Amino acid sequence: MNDFILYIQNNWETLLYLTFQHIMMVLLGVALALVVGIPLGMIAAKNNRATSIILAIANLIQVFPSLALLAVLMVLFGIGFYSVVIGLFLYSLLPIIRNTYVGLKEVDQSVLESGKGVGMTKFQLLMKVQFPLSLPFILSGIRIAAVIAIGVATLAPFIGGEGLGKEIYSGISMRDNVKIYTSAILAAILALIADFLLGKAQERAKVD
Repeated sequence: MNDFILYIQNNWETLLYLTFQHIMMVLLGVALALVVGIPLGMIAAKNNRATSIILAIANLIQVFPSLALLAVLMVLFGIGFYSVVIGLFLYSLLPIIRNTYVGLKEVDQSVLESGKGVGMTKFQLLMKVQFPLSLPFILSGIRIAAVIAIGVATLAPFIGGEGLGKEIYSGISMRDNVKIYTSAILAAILALIADFLLGKAQERAKVD
């Protein structure tokens, strides 16, 4: 325990910087997945023909080994920050698409019929009825995506990225268990914080 405390005291600036880099990569990756994934989930919910295609592609990306996908992205986009963000974006798509699709499909048809009865258009029904009611499902997808992204981001150093994975990789190379465990614990704490905060947001959405 003393070794961990001493290591953190001597390297807190580096750890803080790497933690910030880790958070930024995850935030950008998940944000991009939201911009793309929610509309795709909406399309899948509205168009049965598109559902299987969209979900199949998202599933295919998800089962692709993380390191292999990052290696492919490195070849296509070069090494560094942006390739990692693209990788996190791709890995975050499936839970967001799937949960948006499920959330929209779970909306009670009687509620939609009531909306139609008062003269609401399809777009108004989507934005004012279906989307708000499906928000807990969507937040659940974001929650899963964020936790996955935090874990995958630890592989960033293998393609020239930074984040907490840099210290883990350095610790493996130097056979320094303190480096490995300290950075791994920090990454785990980030995942727990993200899970807790998004879980609270999900509970609040259910209540509202």
